[in-house]
Amino acid sequence: MVKFYESSFNYEYPFPAVSLAYFLRYPNPYAKHVLSTDVIDRRFDSDSQRLYTTRLHLKRSKLPPAVLKLLPKGILGSNSDTGQSYILEKSIVDVKEGWMTTETRNLEWTGILSVVEKQAYRRPVQETPLKQPSGETSDTRHWGTTEVTTSTTFVSRFGQGGSRTARRKAEANLCTSDAAGDKADDLPPKRGLLSSWSTSSLQRTIEAIGMRRTREALLKSKDGMNVVLGRLRAGGLVEVLEGMRRDREAMYGPESPWKRSWKTGRGIEDDE
Repeated sequence: MVKFYESSFNYEYPFPAVSLAYFLRYPNPYAKHVLSTDVIDRRFDSDSQRLYTTRLHLKRSKLPPAVLKLLPKGILGSNSDTGQSYILEKSIVDVKEGWMTTETRNLEWTGILSVVEKQAYRRPVQETPLKQPSGETSDTRHWGTTEVTTSTTFVSRFGQGGSRTARRKAEANLCTSDAAGDKADDLPPKRGLLSSWSTSSLQRTIEAIGMRRTREALLKSKDGMNVVLGRLRAGGLVEVLEGMRRDREAMYGPESPWKRSWKTGRGIEDDE
């Protein structure tokens, strides 16, 4: 089973600022679940004038109960309400031509749900070139905005392979999770008894949950980018770094949600 989700929007900032903000977007007030970011490869191709970067993000989020019941118990540790997962990010930046492409994918739980998000950032092109006082035409690109197109693919391979007993147990867990308080739009309409839940219906359920959470995450991701872009406009790189310091203090300081979570033994709310 495969689902797709696409969206497009503009940042009211020039491409150089947006591409820089992309690499400085963590931490921010809308991404408190991001624990760390590491650059594992970066190279510049002098022939094409393009920058290639591969990064690894460690994230924590509150998982939907319907999906949580399908995960191996050992993956989540002692706190069953939260989980950690690695996200692989690859990007290509062409500053000269004014575009950037990114691809992110989850490395954990891919047998249950694989999510691949591709984004394209580009300076918009005018239909009519601008005329300079000298009579020459200027570059045909707007420099004040950046177009972003997002395409996300969801693939659930749950039930493909493995024992019939394990699939039946997972189907029963998913059905009973509705009685535990899942949101109505997380689960498709029941067709009858537990036996009516087929592998394909489980796959559709998992993909629908992933799509709903992705829509919410994209909105918060845009808000977080706008915070970083606002800091760049207000005080340049110095203000961005200062903002990152404040965000880290808010996340890991004495009164941070992580400290409260550790003291109470409860998970924190998902922020993206």
